[in-house]
Amino acid sequence: MLTQKKLIKNENEEVDILLNPRKDRRLLANIPDKEAIRTTVDRRGKKVIEDYSDDPNVSIKSKKAGIRYIMKTDVKVRCEKNKSISSFKIKSIDVSTTGILLELNDKEQLNIISEADNIKLRFKVLPGSMPEGYEMNVNIHGKKVRDSITANGKIVCGIEFLENLAQYSDRKKDRYVLVSSSLLLLFISIFIILMRAESIVYFEFNKWIYLYSIIAAVFLLSRYLFGILYKPISMDIDYTPGVTIIIPCFNEEEWIENTILSCINQDYPIDKLEVIVVDDCSNDKSVKKIKNTLNKLKNEAGRFDTKNRVKYFVQEKNMGKRDALCRGVLNAKHDLVVFVDSDSFLDPFAIRNLVQPFKDPKMGGVSGRTDVANTFTNTLTKMQSVRYYIAFRIMKAAEAYFDAVTCLSGPLSCYRKQIVIDNMDNWLDQRFLGQKATFGDDRAMTNFVLNGYRTSYQDTAICSTIVPNRYKVFLKQQMRWKRSWLRESIIAGKFMWKKEPFMSAFFYMGVFVPIAAPVIVIYNLIYVPITHKIFPTTFLVGLLMMSLMMSFAQMFFRKSTTWIFGMIFCIYYEAVLLWQMPIAWVTFWKSTWGTRMTPSDIEAERKKKKSFNILRKKGENAVER
Repeated sequence: MLTQKKLIKNENEEVDILLNPRKDRRLLANIPDKEAIRTTVDRRGKKVIEDYSDDPNVSIKSKKAGIRYIMKTDVKVRCEKNKSISSFKIKSIDVSTTGILLELNDKEQLNIISEADNIKLRFKVLPGSMPEGYEMNVNIHGKKVRDSITANGKIVCGIEFLENLAQYSDRKKDRYVLVSSSLLLLFISIFIILMRAESIVYFEFNKWIYLYSIIAAVFLLSRYLFGILYKPISMDIDYTPGVTIIIPCFNEEEWIENTILSCINQDYPIDKLEVIVVDDCSNDKSVKKIKNTLNKLKNEAGRFDTKNRVKYFVQEKNMGKRDALCRGVLNAKHDLVVFVDSDSFLDPFAIRNLVQPFKDPKMGGVSGRTDVANTFTNTLTKMQSVRYYIAFRIMKAAEAYFDAVTCLSGPLSCYRKQIVIDNMDNWLDQRFLGQKATFGDDRAMTNFVLNGYRTSYQDTAICSTIVPNRYKVFLKQQMRWKRSWLRESIIAGKFMWKKEPFMSAFFYMGVFVPIAAPVIVIYNLIYVPITHKIFPTTFLVGLLMMSLMMSFAQMFFRKSTTWIFGMIFCIYYEAVLLWQMPIAWVTFWKSTWGTRMTPSDIEAERKKKKSFNILRKKGENAVER
């Protein structure tokens, strides 16, 4: 798993704030042990097993309950004994959903805690210190379960909460958030419907503009409706088909070890899971990091057959992500292949959940959910966190309702191996307007699968990924995504009409709305105010409703303090990201990544320098004449 720490890359880059769970002394703590030498259930999770004894996912809850996250914060301790009250402030060391570890100042404090009849703790769960949604003020009862003196002489004391933090949050916060967000979402939906009723009334005065507003409203409301109706496939613990995880790597020395460990450290039968890493001729220390990681697995976890279950290949030259993935597929021994990006990290139960939809023989591919790993770094990462969650939990979930997910995302997706092999040549040699396609590999493969099979989304299969924390990198990434979206949407449009009628209609709406959006914004915010002297109140209110719906959906599903950044993202999208679309219209044939020096980027840079030198020479010659 990831570590919550501040990673300083250089003076010009933002510091990434990531979860920092205390490392288990066992390298692969989640793999089922056939020898029964140890259990995967942490002692801190046993109470959760009792609390959720009727829950089919109790083993998952118990495992996650035992994870301790390093968190240094002030804790006010209030102890009662025989009507005598003592209180003092100390520091925490780490926290889990079931308890907290404290660092005491002296033995007197330890004696007070040990003899107390009633212990109450008051502290704040800091944003980014525990999984998103747990950030809150806590005022909870507990009991002492252990104490010790560390090697450097510090006195530590473990306090078990009398109710776990999930129950505490539900009682103190979540149920009120759920009710308020539900009512607000209902109000916004009704408000949007009434606004679009106005569009029908005035339709004859400006048919195209009002037609767009009606289509946009229908598309938006339908996505949220079907997203709410969506339910993931429940887990069948006996269904464990063979899976090969393939990790394509290019210049990811910083993250590749975490990615490999998260992929092999899965709650999945040993003989049914293998991991293949394919390095695409990195020019940093990625290969060295891969070798060191595999040696560590061999030396520290050899009894889990890691020597035979984790392999790596190095491309002789940089050939692109698709070639790396295909090499992994051709060397995979199992019938299902999972693609995982080299800066993404799997939840220990991700694979077990991801394979469940494949019980349907017509299912060709499944996408997992991608969360943002560095959410609390800055405003940009918080905006992306909301956007990612809504894009998966609402948009992909709505498509999964019709078994027609249009993008099986790169961070975590699973395919039937034979489908990939059958389409491998076309995937590798894909060209558009004469240009070789070098990105958008996930959308391109999804189109091959979707043309003959079903595709789905499994919300319970979770991974986290590192997102850009600088606007320059983020904008380049978004431009690349828009180009691939436009290219693959045109291709998908040729066969999507064969799908379920509702899904087909919504797909074409979803293509039309963002493409036409820049024209509509210019008309409403520039043309109408200038020519008709009318302030665009209705249009701005519509944008506000759209942003509020995104924010309150985040509040409803995730109960996170990041919900407000949904509104900020919508404003940023209208002001900045929207205007990338017209550029994508005329440059979607480009094959450069923009965020890393792929062969296409190197060639583009060479041509740019050549053109610059030619212009410079012409200028020098003109001066001489």
